Amino acid sequence: MYELHRLLREYDRARAHTDALWKDLTADEVTWRPNENSSAIGWHLGHQAHVAHFMIRNLTAAEPSPDPELDGLMDSANPERFRGALPTVRRLTTFRDTVAERVHARIGDIAVGRVGAPDQMTIVGGHLLTALINHEYQHDEWISEVRAHSLGHALPPDPSADGLSRVDGYLVLTPYS
Repeated sequence: MYELHRLLREYDRARAHTDALWKDLTADEVTWRPNENSSAIGWHLGHQAHVAHFMIRNLTAAEPSPDPELDGLMDSANPERFRGALPTVRRLTTFRDTVAERVHARIGDIAVGRVGAPDQMTIVGGHLLTALINHEYQHDEWISEVRAHSLGHALPPDPSADGLSRVDGYLVLTPYS
């Protein structure tokens, strides 16, 4: 099993790849929706963080949302056309950064045994981080498609790491194989 600190570095690598896909876009490009049944790049950015928060919260540490107003908006259970207006790029960025800091703090506590049931939480934390990394890359694929095909921007190169490959067209980390 990968050690948790190594998986945190992979989480950061996945987030950096996401940033390479959108940080050079205009606010209008980030919030543009190809049609009413499609999500804007900005929604995917918020959704990635929303899922990370809820997984950390529900599997390792109950804590309040860093931005409760975004919870319903970023929930994929809501059909695209009913998701509402996106927040500003600045608010999305703050949300993503805050969630990432919380992921690091909680997984860091687990990695050094500062939790109840540290051995069990280490296993949970490893699988949780792997899921977060793969979820980040899953939505990166859609962001890539809109960036390249709809908006006409070049794509950055894929990141490279041990255990990182493409499966069914998606980047995935398979640290347990």
